[in-house]
Amino acid sequence: MTLEITPIYAVPLAVLMLMLWVNVTKTRAAKGISIGDAGDVALHEKIRRHGNFIEWVPIVLLMMLMAELRGVGDMWLHIAGILLVVSRALHPLGLKADAPKHPLRIVGNTGSLFALVICVAGIGYSYLG
Repeated sequence: MTLEITPIYAVPLAVLMLMLWVNVTKTRAAKGISIGDAGDVALHEKIRRHGNFIEWVPIVLLMMLMAELRGVGDMWLHIAGILLVVSRALHPLGLKADAPKHPLRIVGNTGSLFALVICVAGIGYSYLG
């Protein structure tokens, strides 16, 4: 079986991960901060944007991969992939230290959660259905 759908979403997510990583690295270099954030709120926000991405994306992509291998319907895989890409693109725009309820932060995490739930449900259904 070849994987046709998951890579469509993995590639833009990898690009986004690199962009988030570059933001952290450039700021660290400019401020001479090797580890941690040294109390710099802007750096802390960038670290968390990258960290939150790393906390969500690998597991959802892995679940998408397993769902695709289990034969979960293309439509569901595309919905999960679109939700993940869009939510992970929006989340960093709303992750701000002074705005814990920023709508884009909420949309970003909620979209990632829904993408994960779709994959879990699809895999479960593939065994039970």
